[in-house]
Amino acid sequence: MMNLDPDQLEALAAAVSEGTFDAAARALHVTPSAVSQRLKALETSVGQVLLTRSKPVRATTSGETLLRAARQIQAVSADALRELGAGDAGEGPSVVALAVNADSLDTWFLAALAEPGVLAEPGGLDGLDGAVFDLRREDETRTAELLRRGEVIAAVTTSRNPVPGCAVRRLGRMRYAPRASAAFRAQWFPDGVTAAALSRAPVVLFDRDDTIQERYLRRRVRRPLHPPRHYIPESGPYFQAVRLGLGWGMIPDLQLARDTGADLVDLDPAGEIDVELYWQQWRVAGPTLERVARAVQATAAQFLR
Repeated sequence: MMNLDPDQLEALAAAVSEGTFDAAARALHVTPSAVSQRLKALETSVGQVLLTRSKPVRATTSGETLLRAARQIQAVSADALRELGAGDAGEGPSVVALAVNADSLDTWFLAALAEPGVLAEPGGLDGLDGAVFDLRREDETRTAELLRRGEVIAAVTTSRNPVPGCAVRRLGRMRYAPRASAAFRAQWFPDGVTAAALSRAPVVLFDRDDTIQERYLRRRVRRPLHPPRHYIPESGPYFQAVRLGLGWGMIPDLQLARDTGADLVDLDPAGEIDVELYWQQWRVAGPTLERVARAVQATAAQFLR
């Protein structure tokens, strides 16, 4: 029976996190040669190439499988040491890496992380002595990929199909509607939301992975349209771009409810789109991740449909 060597797994995780063998060596307080030897030994033991020796270093498909195992071992070990009071304070707090989409991050997700007791149990370590968050912002259709690659330990995602080794829990739906400023509607949609108007009116997209505007257009017109496109890759500035009249966009109800002073109008009351969100996390979860998961679910129940 083959057993995975913890030092070799640690070297794999460090190489991917730091991007180079030299940086991994500095993080592990060993020589680059030692990192290289550990990785070579790990590849030999499993009989597969685990890394592409590029800059930055990247895990292969086989490497991603072992990278998830390495990160799980690190997280569970850190939780166990904290419970025992045996952690090395000099190493600093453990890192909870999470992937979340921009609109959730801008509206409801941070409220979950700020819930009392999320970072430490009552009577245990307080606040940031226990753990810190490393949030990776990504489109909700792509957050599961970060989980699959082992870059995060949990994610808010639209995927209900579990990543290998992960459990899925439903969070709820974020509702979006096509909205614009009153002046923009008067200028571009004087006769209502017609195919001709939608083909000419500028639209605001978050980035090249943002497809919700395209979903609305396909459903509304049922043929390809190519209106002028602005790309505004931040949730707050995106909202402001629509409010200021640069174009129309799919704005979440939660954002509109928060910014009650924004003069936005619904272009198409029948054009609402619900985006179903799920929480995926490792099945091997320590108490820190479980506290985060409970807080995320409870907060989502308050904000999502």
